[in-house]
Amino acid sequence: MTNRTNTVDHLDTPVVPVQAKLAAAWTSFMFLYVYVDILALYKPGVVDGILAGVVWELDITPTWAISALTLLAMPILMVVLSMTLPARANRVTNLVVASLQVPFAAFNAVGEVGEPWMYFYVLGVALEVIVLAFMLRCAWTWPRRTASPSTSVPEGRPAPQQL
Repeated sequence: MTNRTNTVDHLDTPVVPVQAKLAAAWTSFMFLYVYVDILALYKPGVVDGILAGVVWELDITPTWAISALTLLAMPILMVVLSMTLPARANRVTNLVVASLQVPFAAFNAVGEVGEPWMYFYVLGVALEVIVLAFMLRCAWTWPRRTASPSTSVPEGRPAPQQL
């Protein structure tokens, strides 16, 4: 007969680099962004409008397509930029681009106030803004390196720039 002992199996939670958190958040944001747009195609009349060359009240033109692609490219590129930019540039870029995406995300729900699909857009925008807030928090609270005693600078000399 074997004796069983109750042992707690503690799982290790490794530290995730800020860059990986940001890239994952931008990826999640892109999935929300795309799926809200895809599901919106199921709204009655949307596909008919697209086939007629109109999105919302805007005519589908090369200028419209370039503008739409530019707006879509920003979060797409942020996935790779979050993993490759140096810390300081990465932090600033994420703060700027995520801040710009908040009003753009909210714009999607503005035209739907009082309409039957309003809750769909409000939910989509709320989820996108939650992910953007997470990005802003990660970038804002980016860990800083502290100087060790071996790298301290004698008085009267300027300290090297730290992250």
